[in-house]
Formats: sequence, structure tokens, C-alpha cells
Amino acid sequence: MDHNVYSMITPQIQELAELSKEAGSIDPALYAKYDVKRGLRDVNGKGVLTGLTRISDVRAVKVVDGDTVPDYGHLIYRGYSIEDLVNGFAAEKRFGYEEVTYLLLFGRLPDHKQLEEFSRLLANYRSSLPTHFVRDIIMKAPSRDMMNTLARSVLTLYAYDDLADDTSIPNVLRQSLELISLFPLLAIYGYQAYNYYHNGDSLYVHSPKPELSTAENILHILRPDSKYTPLEARLLDIALVIHMEHGGGNNSSFTTHVVSSTMTDTYSVIAAAIGSLKGPRHGGANIKVVKMFDDMMQNVSDWTDEEEVGDYLRRLLHKQAFDKAGLIYGVGHAIYSKSDPRAEIFRSFVQKLSVEKGLEKEFALYSLVERLAPKIIAEERQMFKGVSINVDFYSGFVYKMLKLPIELYTPIFAIARIVGWSAHRLEELSTNGKIMRPAYMTLCTDQEYIPIEQR
Repeated sequence: MDHNVYSMITPQIQELAELSKEAGSIDPALYAKYDVKRGLRDVNGKGVLTGLTRISDVRAVKVVDGDTVPDYGHLIYRGYSIEDLVNGFAAEKRFGYEEVTYLLLFGRLPDHKQLEEFSRLLANYRSSLPTHFVRDIIMKAPSRDMMNTLARSVLTLYAYDDLADDTSIPNVLRQSLELISLFPLLAIYGYQAYNYYHNGDSLYVHSPKPELSTAENILHILRPDSKYTPLEARLLDIALVIHMEHGGGNNSSFTTHVVSSTMTDTYSVIAAAIGSLKGPRHGGANIKVVKMFDDMMQNVSDWTDEEEVGDYLRRLLHKQAFDKAGLIYGVGHAIYSKSDPRAEIFRSFVQKLSVEKGLEKEFALYSLVERLAPKIIAEERQMFKGVSINVDFYSGFVYKMLKLPIELYTPIFAIARIVGWSAHRLEELSTNGKIMRPAYMTLCTDQEYIPIEQR
């Protein structure tokens, strides 16, 4: 058997691919000609309104004297700023994932009793993985990509649910809470299975502990010795909270609305959202940031030299460094211009963890790039708006300091975002809207059929 995967692309497939590419290519100028919003965005990058939501809000502009001007970024969960939420539970040294999950799903903050009961409910669901599911499903033919493993596990859970196709709100809520609770297990066990079968690593399967938070359970299940520091668990908890939700227009949440509008089952909807998040334009960006910084550290001799670091950043923009894509990963966002509130929250906690891990020099380099990159981008590129670092800039560094395997970076995102997806699915079903069916302008012209002998 030929193990060269590219041998699967035969000359016949290549020839047919060229025909497909030619048939699928559309002149970009036609979008402007017919006033079609490419990617459902206006020219300035603002998304086209396609629905209504009460779940969250992403703000990056304000109105001054009737004009819309750039403003510092704000992320709002059910009316509460993400800064206030994180500062609230962080100041009391509590974990926030469970509390904010309650907020996003039910529209209000829980009191002590409600939070305790809800956390206990999630813990019970976390121990509800069907008997032998790990052995019979996750361990069989493990995928090299954990997002595909996660999607397969979600779709397989359909077969274990006697009410899989029931789209009533109580049943969908029950399914959502089960998936929210099980996502850490499905992702981590999938990673461990792949490493066991393909890399020869030792196989260990830790069961979740009901007294631990979601963030603590992730570290407990993942690490061979199950050990972690309080700061590690708190920072992972904050990472989960700030990745939970980001408006109904982000690609995976919009996918959730679109697929839910067909009235299909929960497992199919969440698998579709996972497929959306897997894309490097959506959930995989922090991996690019980490790899970019690894390359920078190898090619910049003095990490404190502004001129040398700046030169590397310019080479990135001129497609002369790293992957030669012309991008400084982790800088810039489709909505935020002056600041990404998630990155702002992350910064101080990241600095504390870098001290605990003895990685102050690496954090100093990140801080230097954070300061230099927006200026250099403004000098080298014509920008419609300002740029700042986004959440991916620091999240990959956090996961690296936590010694999370890079294969789990995007699944960690999914473990957080499953909460937002569930809220959007419940909102779509509660609103009971119509099936989503946006219009596309056709460019095809009428053709007269030609018998095959005459072609």
C-alpha cells in the first residue's frame, strides 16, 4: 500500500478538479456590481443582520454626534460585561465556568443554592458516559484530529439516546447539559487513545471527580499524575469563560442557528458546529500564534531588541518569514479595532502564570509584539480601522504554559463554546422561527441541451 497520501490525487482527479474550479470561480467584481454582501459582510467588515438574539453582544463602536466611531471592545453576556463577570468570581477565587453557563442558558445569574444544584447536575451528567463508550467508540480507529474525534463521538451518542429526535425544549436542554458535561471527556480521551495507538504512549483513563470544577477536571483527566496548581486551574477556567460565547454571528454559532432551524436533532446540530469551529479561520488561530512565536524565538537573537523584533514582524507582513502568508497571527479582528476585551482580561493572569512557570522572558516578548505589531501594520498596510491583539494572541501561550498538547487547543475552544451553541439552539427553538434559507443571485444562463453524440 502506498502511504503517500498525495498518491490519492490521481491525474484524473486533478483534471476533474480543474474543471470544478473553473465552474466554481466567480469574478469578485460581480459582488459589487449586484450589491451582494460577500461573506455576509459589508465593505467595512460589519456583519449583515440575519437574526435577533438576547444571548450576547459584541460592541466595538459608539455613536458620537450621530456618527459611528471606533470604541474599545466590549463583550456582553446576557447584559453583563465579561470584565465584570470575570472580576467578580476571580476576586472571590471561585471558578466561573458553571456560573456563566447558567447565565447564558437561563438568562440570569444563579444564587448560591441554584449554583450548587446546577454544578451537581453537571457533575452527574459528566459521569453518565455510556458503559464501554470509551472502549468501543473512542478507542476504535482514533482520528489524528481531535475535532473529528469529538464530532464522531457526538454523532454516536445519538444512538444511545432514546429521545434523540425529540426537539422539545426540556429534552433539548437535557441533551445540551449532557454534551456540555461530556465534552471534556470526549476530547481528552480521544487524544489519549490516538497517542496510545499511534505514538506508543502509556494509556491512562482518569474518571472525572464530582467535587471538581470543569477546569479542574480537565487538568485532572489529562495529566498522568492529575496534579495542577490553583493558578493553573483558575486561568484555564477564565479561558473557558471568555471563549464561551461571541454573538450569534460568529460562524459556528450561526451554523447552530441555521441547522437548528431545520428542526433536526441536537447531535447533528452540535456536530455541524464542531465542523465549523475546526476551520483555521475560526477555532484554530491560536495554534498559528504559538507556531509563529516559536519561529520568532528561533530567528530573533535578542527578544528585547525592538528593532530586531520589528524587522521580523515586517518580514511576516512581506511574506518573508514563518509561513509566508503575510499575516501577524493574533493581531486584528473582524469586529474589534481598539481592543479585544478577552485579550485585555487574559493579560494580567497570563503574566502571573508566566512568573509561576519561569517564562517571564517569553511573556516580555509577547508584550513587545503586542505593542509593536499594530504600529507596524498601520505603517505597512492601508487600514480602514485600527488593529489590536485578539484573544488568540495570548490563549495559545496560556495553553502552552499549561502544557496542554497542541492537538487539544481547538477542542478546548469547543469545550467552552458548546455552552454558547446550546444557548443559541435553545433560543432558535424557543423562538420557533422559519427555516433559514438566504437568497443567492444566480449567474447561470439558459442552455440548449446537446445530444451526447454532437458534443
